[in-house]
Amino acid sequence: MKEIFTREMATEQILFAKSQKNLTFDEIAEAIGRHPVWVASAIMGQATMSSEEATKLINLLDLNKPVGDALQEIPMKGSLDETVPVDPLIYRFHEIVQVYGTTLKEVIHDKFGDGIMSAIDFTMDVEKKEDPEGDRVIVTLDGKFLPYKKW
Repeated sequence: MKEIFTREMATEQILFAKSQKNLTFDEIAEAIGRHPVWVASAIMGQATMSSEEATKLINLLDLNKPVGDALQEIPMKGSLDETVPVDPLIYRFHEIVQVYGTTLKEVIHDKFGDGIMSAIDFTMDVEKKEDPEGDRVIVTLDGKFLPYKKW
């Protein structure tokens, strides 16, 4: 009977190898030729790598073919349970949406009209801004506006 190798198992092996080689997502992304946030998303099981991208990753990290194969599978999107996240960093993003979600919705509707921001035609960036009072995290979400269709 063939042993099942899951995306979760691939993620575990990749993160371990990343740590052992002391690599950053920026360094891995440069080797693959993609944006660091997208690469992290693929490693975490939320995006699909091409054969070429997966091969570059497993070669960089000295991992085996089943890891590369898992990275090429179309994932089940959405990595969090329905309950409120308990990890403090993830919880803060949940809190931001809880506190400012209706504000964001109203401001977007005010500027664009009735519609949504795409999470498919979408990019995200995370930057570090050094500040003497404590470094700042800058998160940029860039999604295409999709108006609701009338028919």
